[in-house]
Amino acid sequence: MRLHEVLWKEKFVNKIESKHEILIEEVEEVLFSKAYFLRAQKGIVKGEDLYVAYGQTGTGRYLTVFFIFKRKNVALPISAREMTKAERKFYEQKR
Repeated sequence: MRLHEVLWKEKFVNKIESKHEILIEEVEEVLFSKAYFLRAQKGIVKGEDLYVAYGQTGTGRYLTVFFIFKRKNVALPISAREMTKAERKFYEQKR
């Protein structure tokens, strides 16, 4: 999957940074790196599905990022958190 842009909404930025203690720069790093992408759910709007990106930051954090894949290869992150043990094992197998 190739993303060209990240669209940020303040309510999601606040949740990601305050609740999950993840910087938006880390989310972008995962989205633009060699993350493993998986379609999680078909979207309500045609062509805008929910995806999960599993990836690692340059500092070594393993993150799971949930985002809506919008038209023109734009990602709208709605949540991000540290990977669970099961997700990390899955990610290591898929890399």
